[in-house]
Amino acid sequence: MALLSILEYPDHRLRKKAKPVTHIDAALQQLAQDMLETMYQAPGIGLAAIQVNRPVRLVVLDVSEEKNTPQIFFNPLLTPVDESRNSYDEGCLSVPGFYELVERPARVRVQALNEQAIALDFIADGLLATCIQHEVDHLNGKLFVDYISSLKRERIRKKLEKQHKGHPA
Repeated sequence: MALLSILEYPDHRLRKKAKPVTHIDAALQQLAQDMLETMYQAPGIGLAAIQVNRPVRLVVLDVSEEKNTPQIFFNPLLTPVDESRNSYDEGCLSVPGFYELVERPARVRVQALNEQAIALDFIADGLLATCIQHEVDHLNGKLFVDYISSLKRERIRKKLEKQHKGHPA
């Protein structure tokens, strides 16, 4: 396995839309394992392939307390189950050091393929629902900072740009 470099906001590559996976082969399975290793090392609870500059519809996550329940989703499709909403203080490996309250559907139906190309179809709620929605947003070129005010988003962008240039924020 290998650690991958995580793109950081405002990198324009984070705004790309990921392409559907048509065939899950050994290379994509290895990418998923490398992404899990990268996510655990970071440390984080979710990572989308676009964050490691691979524009394919793949997300990995592990919301377990013990960090021993990895989940891999190819071509995830989400559908809100009802009108209920939850707010969660979200952070992101591509926006390091920043957290903002984001409101999302409380429960979503998840349809995806796992790493063996087996179809999954289940209802997610709680942290799992929030995490998978956050990661699927990445696949669509959207970041959690898009849910906050433009003033806050600009402040975050400027601080991260300063850090990328080697100056303290």
